[in-house]
Amino acid sequence: MTIDMSQFYQVFFDEAFELLAEKEKLLLALDVAAPDSEDLNAIFRAAHSIKGGAATFGFTDITEVTHMLESLLDRIRKGEMALTTEHVDAFLAAKDILTMQMEGHQHGSSVDQDAVDSVCRRLKALSLGQAAPAVEPAPAAPDAAASETVATDAGPVADADGNFHFRIELPVVPQRDVEALASELGLLGTISQETLPDQRVAFTLVTSEGRDNIVAICSFVLDPDDLKITHAGGVPQAAAAAVASAPADPGYAIFEPAKPEASAQPAAPAAEAAKPEQAAGEAKNWGRRATDKEGGSAESSSIRVGVEKVDQLINLVGELVITQAMIEQRINALDPIVHERLLNSASQLARNTRDLQEAVMSIRMMPMDYVFSRFPRMVRDLAAKLGKKVEFVTRGAATELDKGLIERIVDPLTHLVRNSVDHGIEMPEKRRASGKNETGKLTLSAAHQGGNIVIEVNDDGGGLNREKILAKARQQGLPVSDAMTDGEVWQLIFAPGFSTADVVTDVSGRGVGMDVVKRNITAMGGNVEIHSIPGSGTTIAISLPLTLAILDGMSVKVGEEIYILPLGYVIESLQPAAVDVKEIAGQGKVVKVREEYLPLIPLYQIFAIEPRFDDPSQAITVILESDGKKAALLVDSLVGQQQVVVKNLESNFRKVAGISGATILGDGGVSLILDVAALLRSSHQLNTDTIFS
Repeated sequence: MTIDMSQFYQVFFDEAFELLAEKEKLLLALDVAAPDSEDLNAIFRAAHSIKGGAATFGFTDITEVTHMLESLLDRIRKGEMALTTEHVDAFLAAKDILTMQMEGHQHGSSVDQDAVDSVCRRLKALSLGQAAPAVEPAPAAPDAAASETVATDAGPVADADGNFHFRIELPVVPQRDVEALASELGLLGTISQETLPDQRVAFTLVTSEGRDNIVAICSFVLDPDDLKITHAGGVPQAAAAAVASAPADPGYAIFEPAKPEASAQPAAPAAEAAKPEQAAGEAKNWGRRATDKEGGSAESSSIRVGVEKVDQLINLVGELVITQAMIEQRINALDPIVHERLLNSASQLARNTRDLQEAVMSIRMMPMDYVFSRFPRMVRDLAAKLGKKVEFVTRGAATELDKGLIERIVDPLTHLVRNSVDHGIEMPEKRRASGKNETGKLTLSAAHQGGNIVIEVNDDGGGLNREKILAKARQQGLPVSDAMTDGEVWQLIFAPGFSTADVVTDVSGRGVGMDVVKRNITAMGGNVEIHSIPGSGTTIAISLPLTLAILDGMSVKVGEEIYILPLGYVIESLQPAAVDVKEIAGQGKVVKVREEYLPLIPLYQIFAIEPRFDDPSQAITVILESDGKKAALLVDSLVGQQQVVVKNLESNFRKVAGISGATILGDGGVSLILDVAALLRSSHQLNTDTIFS
């Protein structure tokens, strides 16, 4: 009987990538002087599990690397060899190689065989107790014109001058944008541009930037989903020769010997396996965790479900919430004595709907560790490149955030962390001269505050230079004054193209990113605050809603319209006395609340609605707070508190200033959800007829 092993490939890749991520996390946390034996065992088990899975599926190239890695790890964990920093560096390099090989099998991308051979020689030398050989420079890439083949993302190879040749494909954009992008990438040559079908364009970059830097920079300028970056060079001849001369795949007693190929294409299982039932069993059991105790592995208690199925389930629950609201509105008109049993059943349905909705929403919630786990390695490599010493600390990694927001927060956080290492933390000698520890501290934390999550990037570096920022702002023609508060000055760094770096490097200094960071966070319904003390460090705090799908809201009525206020912004509601309302010439009205005067925002004036009451003493004021600012919103009446399903207004209609979304009420009508942050920011414009013109 023949079994199609390809049906288990995705399970193997998913689990293997998780094991590699866990392995990297453990390696970065190891105390080289006194490593924890359990951590060493966990790292060994990760390598062993990947090796077993690769052997099962016939991925012999992965098996060879993991075998060498496993042998060296085994000697270290048994105490036959002392762990050194050189070992950790080699293990991290092997992790990168394994990632490249698995991507080769999964997506058919090219593999730099010279890099594989170099890491294997390094592991073998360390296993024998010898000094690791120096890492050989990658061979020069062939002339792009000499080959029509365009290699894929993995394994870019530098040319003789140390530059990379990348082919970038993107939707048609104005020529100035292409030129600006090329300038931001530090282009060392000219743009070779070609027009493609479907309104797309491609051009070739010759740059010293690595692919990761290009992806990071491009993600701020263009939509990453519309961007395709490939290495514009064929597989090096040395790599092809090495693969061609490789020994035949032994098959590991499961598959027939495989013929060596020039690229790491997914190994197709042989038509006849020696023990197909055994192979299938091993494949199905691949889901075991590498962190289980040896000899006592337990089956994973989780299952993998496509995100599209989760989204469909959430949409259905959202419709159920709307239907339940419709039922509740209908039965409120019934006699509670005559229809007591029906009303009790409806109440039970409301409770069950609420519980179901919370349970389904929790499926989309992911721990911040999903984001935080990618930064220790980046900070370590970046600090070494800049010659700095940085201790990286994370707090609140278990704090959960909606999956959609987590994926969108990665790029802004990456830019902020890189900025902290590059601009914030000083060089060791400068820190010593100022009486600091030569090792800087960078902290990434996350915590829940009400209905929001607050993510902070904190460093103990030199802090922001107020005078330097003001001077740069004046140079760029920005409206500034010496009377500005520190908070207002710090916000200037989010201006487009703003940078105080004296030298443009491959890390930062081009003024690209900070403005996009703020724009992206604002688009997610969040805000950014900066706190900095010269000589002591800087803290950048990002506040985001936990989810954008469902929110608790307060319904308010103005005229015949009903609007939804997100409950997280509401402090209280009250009816002010006439003596507490004052009018400031040219500035609108303010209301006195507990000895504090707050700007009064007439909602009917903003949306040109005929109100029932235009006298604040007869209407209701709702006290709102956002970004530390308070204001009083004037409405006719309060309808009640309810949970609403957020619908995207922009994708179904168009963007409306002051409105963040829409929802469907119990009577089937559409109600708009107010953008409280925008209302408060615009409260100083109350002297105009319409705030949002």
